[in-house]
Amino acid sequence: MTRLLVVDDHPVFRDGLAALLDSLDGMEVVAVASDGPEALARLAETDVDVVLMDLNLMTVSGVDVTAQVTARTDAPAVLVVTMVDDDDTVVAALRAGARGYVLKGATGDEIAAAVRTVAAGGAVFGAGVATQILTRNQVRPQPQLLRTDGLTEREREVLALIAQGSSNAQIARALGLSVKTVQNYVSRILDKLQVADRTQAALRARDVIA
Repeated sequence: MTRLLVVDDHPVFRDGLAALLDSLDGMEVVAVASDGPEALARLAETDVDVVLMDLNLMTVSGVDVTAQVTARTDAPAVLVVTMVDDDDTVVAALRAGARGYVLKGATGDEIAAAVRTVAAGGAVFGAGVATQILTRNQVRPQPQLLRTDGLTEREREVLALIAQGSSNAQIARALGLSVKTVQNYVSRILDKLQVADRTQAALRARDVIA
């Protein structure tokens, strides 16, 4: 059972999203919160697997709350669900540790699929977000932090699919590989790029696959 915390300052949307997710097999909304301090309080008292985080919160920004959540020991995955879709906010949320980013205009099925993906350790980007990340000049990494010469052509192909938000299973189907082989490629890519996870790799993908 995937345990969820929904954080949103709009009660109608918050309650509607919570009801939708709570009705799905394998998901349970164990808490809701209207702002950052309340969200952190709920996390302190309840075990949560995924936090669905709005960015436009009243007291503390959702980006800052995301950073505080992901800094916790055994931190839950954070899936940003918001109306905001500007490039700066996308990059800030991902750099704060969010595992995924979908817009409030997404369908219930799309949001549910995103929850399942981030709960399983994957990364999700809503429509257009992957393109924004790949084309945004300001997300160019510091040269000393990026080593691109060690990536093979196949690793670049895998990285490009990671940047599109594809899961290991989806990458395996696209490239005709086994899931285990894809897992090995992903591990090598993270090591060569000196990043901790798929989200950070996606942020650096523009310079690697350009």
